[in-house]
Amino acid sequence: MKIKFWGTRGSIATPGKETVTYGGNTTCVEVVSPQGHRVVIDAGSGIRLLGDLLEITSESTEIYLLITHIHWDHLLGFPFFSPIHDSGCKIKVDGYPSCMKGIRYPFDNQMGDGFFPISFEDLEAEITYLGVVKKEPLHIGEMVIDKVALTHPQGGFGFRFREQGKTLVFITDNELPREGESPELMDRYVAFSEGADLLIHDAQYTPDEFSGRRGWGHSNYEDTVKLAMRAGVRKLILFHHDPSRTDKEVSEIEKHCRRIAKEQRSDLEVEAAREGAEVDL
Repeated sequence: MKIKFWGTRGSIATPGKETVTYGGNTTCVEVVSPQGHRVVIDAGSGIRLLGDLLEITSESTEIYLLITHIHWDHLLGFPFFSPIHDSGCKIKVDGYPSCMKGIRYPFDNQMGDGFFPISFEDLEAEITYLGVVKKEPLHIGEMVIDKVALTHPQGGFGFRFREQGKTLVFITDNELPREGESPELMDRYVAFSEGADLLIHDAQYTPDEFSGRRGWGHSNYEDTVKLAMRAGVRKLILFHHDPSRTDKEVSEIEKHCRRIAKEQRSDLEVEAAREGAEVDL
């Protein structure tokens, strides 16, 4: 599997000189299987850049779009995703059950007052809803995709990709329980992530910030590292950077998380997600 980060930021896009290194676009991650199947996770502002590339390279024939949940920062790029205007493109949508409602709403909320100048029906691509992953694993060629429920307001799904002996786990917008709280919930996320070659997980808050933002549906980076170590993950990528976080601050968080792993004598590799970065599994 080839993984590329097109958007790494949480809550709202943050362009500017302080977010150049790790990126200012909101959530969008591309996963391409060895057979060439393309899966796009979420349609944050980063999906626009992916669409521009696919238009240039003419590689947008079939796309699987997985939506974790329908909060605005995970959908706002979809109206600007150029393949939706390509009549030769097939976009197969799956993920959280309300995902089609989410991607349709900006165009027309069926009351004639949408937030975009064209309607959903005017889009030229063939856009279909699969509705598989809510019931059972989704099979795309040799790739198998499972889901886990997120701890996030209004709900959502995290995803596990397995193919040719490699495992990628993607869990963002997820509030991990603090130590001693809801052990069965933490066990669920540990089991879902167990042995993953790569875990991409929400790490939006610092521990100090988290104490005042309980119930907001995001994790602090220390709990995220603990999850990765308990699950025996090979590599952790810290994701969904807070909109207030500068490149310097993200870099310091990355260093701190590496120290935590080292102090625990863990072989866990830790990186902060960078827009444009690619990982091969």
